[in-house]
Amino acid sequence: MSAETNTVQHGVLADYRVIDLTDERGHLAGAIWVQMGADVIAIEPPEGSSARRLGPFAGDVEHPERSLHHWAYNRGKRSVVLDLRTPQDVERAKALIAGADVVFESFEPGEAEALGLGRDALAGLNPALIHVSITPFGSDGPKANWAVSDLALQASAVNMAITGDKDRAPLRAGGTLPQAMHNAASEGAGAALIALWDRQTRSGLGQHVDMSAQQSMSQASMSSTLNTSLNATVTKRIAGGASLQGIDIQLMWPCADGHASVTFLFGPGFRAFTENLMDWVYEEGFCDEATRDKNWNEYAMMLLDGREPISEYERLKQVLTEFFATKTKAQLLEAAMTRRVLITPVSTTAEVVDSHQLAFREYWEDVDHSDVVSDADAGSFDPAAVRYPGAFAKFTETPLVNLGRPPKLGEHTDEVLAEVSASERLPAVPAAIAPVARTSPPLEGVKVLDFMWAMAGPAASRVLADYGADVIRVESANKLDAVRSIQPFHDDVGDPDGSGLFSNLNAGKRGLALDMSKPEALEVIWDLIDWADVILESFSPKAMAGWGMGWPQVHERRPDVIMASSCLMGQTGPLAMLAGFGTMAAAVSGFFYPVGWPDRAPAGPFTAYTDYTSPRWLVAAVMGALEHRRQTGRGQYVDLSQSEAALHLMAPALLERTTNGRIWEAAGNRDLVFAPQGAFPTASGGPAGDDLDDNWIAISCVDDGQWAALAGAIGRRDLASLNTAERHARHDELDDIISAWTRGRDGYDLMTELQAAGVAAHIVQNSPEFTVDPQVVHRQHLVEVPHGKQGTTTVENTRFVLSRTPAQVSYGGPTLGEHSFEVLTETLAYDGDRIAELAVAELLE
Repeated sequence: MSAETNTVQHGVLADYRVIDLTDERGHLAGAIWVQMGADVIAIEPPEGSSARRLGPFAGDVEHPERSLHHWAYNRGKRSVVLDLRTPQDVERAKALIAGADVVFESFEPGEAEALGLGRDALAGLNPALIHVSITPFGSDGPKANWAVSDLALQASAVNMAITGDKDRAPLRAGGTLPQAMHNAASEGAGAALIALWDRQTRSGLGQHVDMSAQQSMSQASMSSTLNTSLNATVTKRIAGGASLQGIDIQLMWPCADGHASVTFLFGPGFRAFTENLMDWVYEEGFCDEATRDKNWNEYAMMLLDGREPISEYERLKQVLTEFFATKTKAQLLEAAMTRRVLITPVSTTAEVVDSHQLAFREYWEDVDHSDVVSDADAGSFDPAAVRYPGAFAKFTETPLVNLGRPPKLGEHTDEVLAEVSASERLPAVPAAIAPVARTSPPLEGVKVLDFMWAMAGPAASRVLADYGADVIRVESANKLDAVRSIQPFHDDVGDPDGSGLFSNLNAGKRGLALDMSKPEALEVIWDLIDWADVILESFSPKAMAGWGMGWPQVHERRPDVIMASSCLMGQTGPLAMLAGFGTMAAAVSGFFYPVGWPDRAPAGPFTAYTDYTSPRWLVAAVMGALEHRRQTGRGQYVDLSQSEAALHLMAPALLERTTNGRIWEAAGNRDLVFAPQGAFPTASGGPAGDDLDDNWIAISCVDDGQWAALAGAIGRRDLASLNTAERHARHDELDDIISAWTRGRDGYDLMTELQAAGVAAHIVQNSPEFTVDPQVVHRQHLVEVPHGKQGTTTVENTRFVLSRTPAQVSYGGPTLGEHSFEVLTETLAYDGDRIAELAVAELLE
């Protein structure tokens, strides 16, 4: 392995070889595995991966070895050039795959089969192979072969419908940074590890993993996909917030030197933070006592049932507008730490790169590129120290690999092919595991103690439950999970046991309710720790330690247990105690600033974006720790910061700052490559559309052919010969022409027409359209399951499919304490006297 591009591979996955047949649509999956130590071989065509032609470029020199997008996701991999259009190189690829453990590929459905590298062919070649297909809509279904772009995918996934200013076109998350395929690729990394666990512990066999970016990206809607199924009011967009049942919830405010994310919400999970904020506002003279002392516990319900007029809520927002205008971002962040208010600044990429928190945690990795880029050619950056986002999590036993630079095109071709010729490598299947085509859930027998809260942590443990883990979710009525007070609710009734969001995030788990404020409860928790293989928690860094259950105490008692902590900023550093939600992590990590219009304030992605992205990384981390335990018998501690994991989705923008010195700015729905691209108004939204004033179609012309087809459909063949540069230059004019054409058309009919012409187009779907989307129906993404109070409810299905051991979603999230008796009697084997003692002590809720 070449020392110039790779450190010695030594992580938890060092025994495994990955063949990476992806391009920019999937290369993040291999990037996660290479950080965990795997030998990842990127097979590229002679002209190089298309990712190498994506800007921006280091020093603004357009060259395949200077693409910041390629740099971001290919460090540490080995590059092998093979021309898969030739039989000889297809055979070489097969020889590599025959000895591999995992293949990641992002072929169009049917493309791999045409090359002789399809699912059945690879399974026959290597029965132990884990084969991950990362595709826009999944490997099959009516939209599997549709023309797509990141914009069109996000339009299909509900999140776009609820992102942006309500008086303008909806916006995609990420701005000009594509997100949908990255969400699928990061999820694919963890999915492959679940399949690996099945192979290494149970079956000895590989299987196919089918990723759908539409399904992965739909997680960024915060379960707004379910509104129609639950007979709840459809979520509407409002920049920096959401519009719910006619109430414009504001979650972002201008301040003296920019903008800040402010979680000004109500109910048991938010009351204390809102009280702290209003105390501060009162101290500074911006409100009276009556305003300060409103019933913040009941305030949301008061707005919904009319006890508090919406006009009064609008007055409150104006009070906060005047207050925040007097504060800088630095003052607001300081208050978040000292006053325990839920506020973070909306950071630019410059502010992210200069973060004291990230510097304290030694997050950045400086990588030497001087053998690729000379000082004379570097321009504005130092090629010997290019600063990259670093480890996505901190592991006590198996630290992630500190990677070198990305490979030059074909740098390792001779080396890798010589390895194949010298010896026949076999997949690293334990000799004791006889191949048996088991179909039972792959994580069956894995026991998870879940202290997670809100969205990010529970979404990760939900994946583990989907694939067979026994997950016990511990709650307390004294500190009710905030998600129980968040829509969508069944029939819009604000019942803590009726939250579709809570049920969706916690489906398949068992619920235990304990009053954790009482010392006697800790005895029960220690018994559960003795039971568990994995402990998951998302409290502040001092909470578990305060209970005497920090990692040192847990590790001393259970050296084989895995404990993973997931919080906004990690367990150490000046911002470690920052309490809050994914809206705040998304804002301070730079995700809000580039989403919006150049002439307006940042709109941000829909609310808690890092809550939707970080679960994928946590699943990969937990599965990696389980693999290490399988190999050694030892547990370990994982410290995962939502912010640090999520920053990899912004890596090209961060590299643009560290190499070229520029801040990544908002550009509406424009794209760095495709033109024209945008969301255009339509007369109606198709068969399920219910809002005649808010219907849009996302259209991207990803190449000259698609533009020519669109120009012909519009009746403007005189424009069909415009090249990409000319289309970018005339984007405003082309937008007006396209808008005039789409405005009088039905969006669904228009989408069908444009797809037939090969143009990447999709209506912007909200819950009504998503619910009847033929692809969503085909993939069985929405499933009806039993529920302890509702009788039945609808939740989202797994977002990826394992071919041999598919997920089993058996019931909705538990009502508060629904399984307490079962857990105490069956799992912990407490007798009647012990349970009576707990009841007398008022521990059970």
